[in-house]
Amino acid sequence: MATVHLRIGDLVWGKLGRYPPWPGKVVSPPKDLKKPRGKKCHFVKFFGTEDHAWIKVEQLKPYHAHKEEMIKINKGKRFQQAVDAVEDFLKKAKGKEQNADGKGDSKGKKTPNKPLKILEEDDEDLSALKDPSEKDEDEDMPFTVDDLTDSDPEPSTIERLGAGPGTGLKWESSPVKDDPHFHHFLLSQSEKAASSMEPISKRLKIIEEDTGSTSIQAADSTAINGSITPTDKRIGFLGLGLMGSGIVSNLLKMGHVVTVWNRTAEKCDLFIQEGARLGRTPAEVASTCDITFSCVSDPKAARDLVLGPSGVLQGIRPGKCYVEMSTVDPETITELSQVITSRGGRFLEAPVAGSQQLSNDGMLVILAAGDRTVYEDCSSCFQAMGKTSFFLGEAGNAARMMLIVNMVQGSFMATIAEGLTLAQATGQSQQTFLDILCQGQMASTFVDQKCQNILQGNFKPDYYLKHIQKDLRLAISMGDMANHPTPMAAAANEVYKRAKALDQSDNDISAVYRAYIH
Repeated sequence: MATVHLRIGDLVWGKLGRYPPWPGKVVSPPKDLKKPRGKKCHFVKFFGTEDHAWIKVEQLKPYHAHKEEMIKINKGKRFQQAVDAVEDFLKKAKGKEQNADGKGDSKGKKTPNKPLKILEEDDEDLSALKDPSEKDEDEDMPFTVDDLTDSDPEPSTIERLGAGPGTGLKWESSPVKDDPHFHHFLLSQSEKAASSMEPISKRLKIIEEDTGSTSIQAADSTAINGSITPTDKRIGFLGLGLMGSGIVSNLLKMGHVVTVWNRTAEKCDLFIQEGARLGRTPAEVASTCDITFSCVSDPKAARDLVLGPSGVLQGIRPGKCYVEMSTVDPETITELSQVITSRGGRFLEAPVAGSQQLSNDGMLVILAAGDRTVYEDCSSCFQAMGKTSFFLGEAGNAARMMLIVNMVQGSFMATIAEGLTLAQATGQSQQTFLDILCQGQMASTFVDQKCQNILQGNFKPDYYLKHIQKDLRLAISMGDMANHPTPMAAAANEVYKRAKALDQSDNDISAVYRAYIH
């Protein structure tokens, strides 16, 4: 294979792991970021995102020479946005070069015989093309927490950090130790920003929100997944359902040592073949592992797993960590936190927003609360299973937020199903209704996939209908306790209850559609 000679400023296609080749530009790495040992590689900043990564030379191809080839083999909206961003960048660069040449000619001056350097604060995706011999002090340096004082950063500083196409602000990270594919968000509702600035093994950025909470963010997650350094802690995982199976698979793929247990033992076989160890009981898993995760169906199952015969509590010793990933009510979380910590254990709740497909893809959103040191210890695990992680403070906050998120999702799905059936009842085309939705402000992958599945009669579960109804019920109860009305959720809950009565419990949430046609 011929050696590709690249220099700073060259446009390239870079490939990382199982992700498709992505357009980027070779840039100067931060001064304090060392090149990985024993690897001939370049530091690349990717278009359409603000991701950075060291990419091996053999995983890089010149952009222009391979453009047609890559466009043929890669599809998807985000990929096309990235390619469009490259073309926009090239147009801007060409326009600036022509303007510079015109000014030089009009004044009778010679144009310098070196690559054009373009520095604009409103460039969306990349820092300037520049001569390798030149070196700006601030070029490609991450804006870290160390750059901040107690005062808010100037708006121009925030705006200058860059934004990918249509995705808002993007934030840089150090991509060697950690995955540039991953976000961390630390939210504190009671502390000032200056007291919530601890990075989790990454270079992080801070936004002071209107509510007074602090959001500390790392690299965007739209396209590229870098290498993850797995923790050396022994990981246990209890519950291999729709969500748990994908999570465990990704933990194993990223090199974690995982011991699994499931109530139906046969589900463990596939993961044993992939390298997992088998735990005989929840107590055994908790006692032999440093961090034990659980992901089960409801509050009763979560309590039984901890408090029942041969349960997790029997295996908890001082220093052992327990992470509850099930979507349950805050009261259950409080109870579990108290019993785990009473034995000297450390507790974190970390329910996940997503579906079976997102779990399989390692693209879940993790909402965590409780012991922040456990959150930090779980960093590589969360990177393996998700695209974004939020830390929400004290235990119970993640359960509350998760129920609110799922309440909105469940209500929205019921409304979409209602619209489809009303379209049919009034003689309108359901496909046209979907096409209109997908061209308007409500366009999303969720709407498109769920509606297409409904029209095709495909209700294979990606998220169980019985579970979203459980989440609606718990959200309504939470609203009652807070003396807050939830009439929309209550109405949606009744529709899901009717769907359950029609034997749709084990189908996908989109099967709520059938409640309207029977």
